[in-house]
Amino acid sequence: IQKLCDRVASSTLLDDRRDAVRALKSLSKASYRLEVGIQAMEHLIHVLQTDRSDSEIIGYALDTLYNVISNDLEEEEQEENLPKQVDDLGSQFTEIFIKQQENVTLLLTLVEEFDFHVRWPGVKLLTSLLKQQGPQVQQIILVSPMGVSRLMDLLADSREVIRNDGVLLLQQLTKSNAAIQKIVAFENAFERLLDIITEEGNSDGGIVVEDCLLLLQNLLKNNNSNQNFFKEGSYIQRMKPWFEVGDDNCGWSAQKVTNLHLMLQLVRVLVSPTNPPGATSSCQKAMFHCGLLQQLCTILMATGVPADILTETINTVSEVIRGCQMNQDYFASVNAPSNPPRPAIVVLLMSMVNERQPFVLRCAVLYCFQCFLYKNQKGQGEIVSTLLPSTIDATGNSVSAGQLLCGGLFSTDSLSNWCAAVALAHALQENATLKEQLLRVQLATSIGNPPVSLLQQCTNILSQGSKVQTRVGLLMLLCTWLSNCSIAVTHFLHNPANIPFLTGQIAENLGEEEQLVQGLCALLLGISIYYNDNSLENCRKEKLKQLIEKRIGRENFIEKLGFISKHELYSRAAQKPQPSFSSPDHMMFDHEFTKLVKELEGVISKAIYKSSEEDKKEEEVKKTLEQHDNIVTHYKKVIREQDQELEELKQRVNTLTSQNEQLQATVTQQVSQIQQHKDQYNLLKVQLGKDTQHHNSHSDTCQMNGVQVEEVSKLKEELEEWKNKHELLQGQLREKDSVIDKLKSSQLEMGTSEQSSQTNKSGGLEHNNELQKELEMLRTQVQLQSAEISKLQLENQKLQVMNTSADPVLGDSGATAANSSELEGRLQQEIKELKSEVKALSEEKESLKQHLDSSSSTVAILQDEKSKLQQEVAESKKEQDDLLVLLADQDQKLSALKIKLKDLGVPVEDEDDIESGDQGDEDEDGDEEEQD
Repeated sequence: IQKLCDRVASSTLLDDRRDAVRALKSLSKASYRLEVGIQAMEHLIHVLQTDRSDSEIIGYALDTLYNVISNDLEEEEQEENLPKQVDDLGSQFTEIFIKQQENVTLLLTLVEEFDFHVRWPGVKLLTSLLKQQGPQVQQIILVSPMGVSRLMDLLADSREVIRNDGVLLLQQLTKSNAAIQKIVAFENAFERLLDIITEEGNSDGGIVVEDCLLLLQNLLKNNNSNQNFFKEGSYIQRMKPWFEVGDDNCGWSAQKVTNLHLMLQLVRVLVSPTNPPGATSSCQKAMFHCGLLQQLCTILMATGVPADILTETINTVSEVIRGCQMNQDYFASVNAPSNPPRPAIVVLLMSMVNERQPFVLRCAVLYCFQCFLYKNQKGQGEIVSTLLPSTIDATGNSVSAGQLLCGGLFSTDSLSNWCAAVALAHALQENATLKEQLLRVQLATSIGNPPVSLLQQCTNILSQGSKVQTRVGLLMLLCTWLSNCSIAVTHFLHNPANIPFLTGQIAENLGEEEQLVQGLCALLLGISIYYNDNSLENCRKEKLKQLIEKRIGRENFIEKLGFISKHELYSRAAQKPQPSFSSPDHMMFDHEFTKLVKELEGVISKAIYKSSEEDKKEEEVKKTLEQHDNIVTHYKKVIREQDQELEELKQRVNTLTSQNEQLQATVTQQVSQIQQHKDQYNLLKVQLGKDTQHHNSHSDTCQMNGVQVEEVSKLKEELEEWKNKHELLQGQLREKDSVIDKLKSSQLEMGTSEQSSQTNKSGGLEHNNELQKELEMLRTQVQLQSAEISKLQLENQKLQVMNTSADPVLGDSGATAANSSELEGRLQQEIKELKSEVKALSEEKESLKQHLDSSSSTVAILQDEKSKLQQEVAESKKEQDDLLVLLADQDQKLSALKIKLKDLGVPVEDEDDIESGDQGDEDEDGDEEEQD
């Protein structure tokens, strides 16, 4: 190794250095990794810096460094005690390499090279460095100019090996570094990765799809900026085809299951409850609008889906609908494909209360039910309504959600008891009206016995001493039910056995398992005191406090109450909403219940130590607050009513203004029409004056009289039109008068209203005055029009008188009639000829159209053929280029090999010499044949 290092350092010939590096590479794979790393690393880095022109030596150097730094040893070389040493070696050599930051920047420039023998080992080496010393290498790449951008180009490489290793490199680069994640996302990573997933066949793709999905998770998880960018770029819509699983769900490969699992996790990353509420809500809406939620529900109700995929799909649907009313309503409408069809919620609850189902699946269904009811008062009401006597299906044909929950609550399986109790508690979460309605639920325990209330049955099971898990579930349900509902507290206290049972449980000194039950009993008793309205004389707040003081002791009570929050399982449940338990025995606390405990623990502790006087003061304060709230609500109601009145008045004003505008438009139209008629009248007047001057000539008078007759008839028609318009205007005036009267009456009625609306009404009065002025103007205009009409009527009478005086002359017009009949005959013949010509032209047009259509279709066919030929030409050109590249590579390799053989002393003949030798042999053979 030392000799080889000396050759690398001191040899002047590139071939010698290359051979030495190649030998070091082969030694670094075996058990001499440590020696090669210690002695050769500096020399190899020097080679990378100085011999950039020779891709072969650079490739050998990068491979050697990769073997030294990487821990990916072959399986046969790995021993039991070796991995720890290997890890230490890799990280130590990485530290040595990255101590000089220039080495990493040099590596980044080498990765830019297109040569496969340089780029691929460079990518592998950089990935290995990131695996060993991730944060330090990330920081160096982040500060180097265009460092991340250079690595993003790997995704666009046409060689799949480099592209796929580039994805692995970016996985290591983006781990736990938000700054790099943002840069990678804004370098169009989402678009490229989604394209690769689509090219590889979505969920049916290979391990490349898995790597792309892991990279997408790195970019999106806990990165609000990237999540927002992903949503704004409409990439959520591109996730829908991932879940288009066919009906033939048999034969799921292990890779497909892995891919689909990662795809579902990616959806959950976008709608995780830990994200900001606004971002989660917008992603949930986008998933509904693009049909992603509908696709997930299809998988949920499909048959033949593997159990782990089904479980993850349920969890994904849960978080897509959590707190989003639109999505929750859709989920409520989903039916399972059974006969008769059942709601999906009912089918899922059947799995939850079935003890034969896998534990993980039952937890997922519970989470789904919780998410469906989260901030969904409508859904809560629908679930509780299935328990109420008026809505229960008497025929028993269909099982409701409420019946399943009750069945689970009182079954022999403790896990079903716990799940049903928690599910029912979520149906009552922050909903006082439903807590009161649930008190009406009656249960038939056995034949012949009277029905028992649900509350009573829960307390009965508690007192029977069932399993710890069952009692914890029932106590959580009762605490949720009684909190913030004094009527439920009264019902609970009405049973005389409940308080003695609770005090007895709290006072006893039991084992560790029972401490949790004791703490919950203390919480339930504290809720019974805090939310007690003192309606029961025997169970007033003060008496219950005295009972605690005598039987338990205040300090002991507070200590037992503190058992809940100190429990390990409580702190686990408080971390996240999803119920995730390692085993069924650890299933004790619900996330929402932990919030209730935090809220009530301090309040109950204070309430226990308060005196009766302080309680009275608190009650007085509560009453005054209630009165204040009532006053505020009353004023709000008054303001709302006034706002409604104002809106109505504004609408009326708007309608009146629109009517006024319409009327003004009609008036302007009529004025323009009057002006036109005036102009026409003046023209007629001028023509009549000219005609009277030439009255002596007989032929002229005949023609003029004919014109006068036509003009008189026209004037009569115009007079009729004017009369009609005059009547219309008078009708519109009457309507205006009626509107004004209505406004006046409404003004008188509105005079007695509040001061807040007086300003608007005064405005309305001013507007009405303006309308009256406009109406007065309209009246004057109409009067003027009527005067003009009367003038026209007088002139019409004069014209009629003139017409009667000219009637005797009209007798000589018989000859003109004969001439007109001849003209009519000629005109009809010409019209017939024109019609025949038009018909012929239309026929020619039709034939031309048909010819044009046929020619256009042939053109389209020829264009298709042309495009196909062009594609074939392009493909053949591409193939020729590839062949030329391959031939060039082979020529280079042959020439390199010949040079090596010459260096080694082996005689090698050039191709030109061989060809000339062959020709000489052929000539000799020809001479011999001639001699023979």
